[in-house]
Amino acid sequence: MEDSTSRDVSRIVVGVDGSRESVQALKWAAALAPTFGAVIVAVTAWHFEAVVSSYAAAEWDPEADAVEGMTGAVSEAFGEEPPEGLRTLCRRGNPAQALIDAGRNARMIIVGSRGRGGFAGLLLGSVSQACVQHASCPVLVVHRGSVAPGTSDDVCGKVASERPGSD
Repeated sequence: MEDSTSRDVSRIVVGVDGSRESVQALKWAAALAPTFGAVIVAVTAWHFEAVVSSYAAAEWDPEADAVEGMTGAVSEAFGEEPPEGLRTLCRRGNPAQALIDAGRNARMIIVGSRGRGGFAGLLLGSVSQACVQHASCPVLVVHRGSVAPGTSDDVCGKVASERPGSD
């Protein structure tokens, strides 16, 4: 009988908000998934505070915006060929909590270091910081300029493969 606290090695959860770092996080997940025999679960969450204003909020559909952002990020990361078994989830609620919840019993969570939020000088955004502090599985934080091995962005891998005897 399997212990209920054992890790489900079949999932890598990725936080997606449409930022460059989240697109790179998707690419990292695709590079790592075969190593772990895992599928990728891309998660986006939307959250807004109810505010009294003259703006007609009824015309705005945050879930549709979140789905559109997810679709765009997946397309940017993989083009017309997403990884086999890729699942996408769109949740209403706090993004950090959505990732932490989705990461329960996952092999790992991968997030970008900075999302779309405010303070560009910080090393970690609030979502990545919360995941690092509270997730029950390992968390890989992808920083700006970080490239996944084996991707078209992987300059080091290209250089290594062009060396004599590296085939």
